[in-house]
Amino acid sequence: MSFNTFGRMFRYTSWGESHGPALGAVVDGCPPGIALSEADIQPWLDKRRPGTSRFTTQRREPDIVRILSGVFEGRTTGTPISLMIENVDQRSKDYANVAVAYRPGHADYAYDAKYGFRDPRGGGRSSARETAARVAAAAVARGVIPEVRIRAYLTEIGGDVIDRAAHDDAEIDRNPFFCPDPAAAARWEVLVDAARKAGSSLGAVVECVAEGVPAGWGAPLYAKLDGDLAGAMMSINAVKGVEIGDGFAAARLAGEGNADAMRPGPDGRPLFLANHAGGIAGGIATGQPVVVRVALKPTSSILTPVETIDRTGAAAEIATKGRHDPCVGIRAAPVVEAMMALVLADHKLLHRGQIG
Repeated sequence: MSFNTFGRMFRYTSWGESHGPALGAVVDGCPPGIALSEADIQPWLDKRRPGTSRFTTQRREPDIVRILSGVFEGRTTGTPISLMIENVDQRSKDYANVAVAYRPGHADYAYDAKYGFRDPRGGGRSSARETAARVAAAAVARGVIPEVRIRAYLTEIGGDVIDRAAHDDAEIDRNPFFCPDPAAAARWEVLVDAARKAGSSLGAVVECVAEGVPAGWGAPLYAKLDGDLAGAMMSINAVKGVEIGDGFAAARLAGEGNADAMRPGPDGRPLFLANHAGGIAGGIATGQPVVVRVALKPTSSILTPVETIDRTGAAAEIATKGRHDPCVGIRAAPVVEAMMALVLADHKLLHRGQIG
């Protein structure tokens, strides 16, 4: 059985392949009466769109979204919302060698092992192209959670880390790396250019912060907010690690250092003196900013020849032709934001369903 639907109350099903005629999503469970038009969705897709700088794949996709159902006179009707994005710049011939030999690090062999058959064009369903559907669905989710502000940015490329003291939120939209540190962004230009020219690739770390999440969203045990966020982030192509709050660094702290101490606040709510927990305790939001960090591996499709095997099991060597991101993490920031929005919209509706 294959799973292509995400969420419990706010659900979306993504469909389509990298080199098919189109891809998209069907969003179900969205409350009625929310203002929604294609113009509300397009800016988020434009942030993720390929070919916007020399540091990303040069595949030219306008990623224009069409709303096919679920909206009348500019408002959601409560029925399924169907979203479609056409593929217009496929070059399937670039993947002729991928059809007979597996790309190490990619999903080629795993798909063959599971299905005994796969679409090698651009990776088919395993391509990061699928994330356009998530971003479109998340634009709908953002209308469900207007009280929440979500911001994702890169903190690291190829082992080069930002200076957090130099964090400038406005800078994130001024450079092609979604980087809050202008000095780091300048260094990353050199790093990514060098990787691309060498036919190689780099990994990255994306941090996402959601502000305005009310205390109480989430649930104990099997519907934990942090558990659902971790699963959502791990579903993104190339993500190999997820941290909530301090994450692995918390294991190196003593109890008193890890505790998010509280004092009486002016409005009757607690004033937290730290946020090591990333805004979630016991699977439930505390009212502090929700902080998630994801690690993305280097792009597996590279021009550097790598040892592999073909579909018969014979030894082979492969160098992947075509247009690929030298650092897939660069365009991952809008996708991480999207998964945050989808999880939070789902948990808002779950909370309302239980608590009223």
